Amino acid sequence: MPETRLSLARLASALELTEQQLLGLVASCAGDVPDPTLVALTVEEAARRLGVGRTTMYALVASGEVPSVTIGRLRRVPAEALSEYVAARTQSAASTVALAA
Repeated sequence: MPETRLSLARLASALELTEQQLLGLVASCAGDVPDPTLVALTVEEAARRLGVGRTTMYALVASGEVPSVTIGRLRRVPAEALSEYVAARTQSAASTVALAA
């Protein structure tokens, strides 16, 4: 199937936007895509990946529930720590349900 090229003007028109509005939307969304290659995340990035607020993530880091490391003066959360945290929470929730049954 041949590829049909769609101009920016036609796409903007189809979406009932101006070209500038469409470019603005694309630019605003470009920064929201997490980099899957990061080994250590900022607390804000970790919060976004878990789907929790910044304050909640800082509390999890401060309590030690989610491990973090200091690199220079920066606090970073290992990306794998988030998966481990979710797995531990899932396991504890499953055991709580089993005890209740």
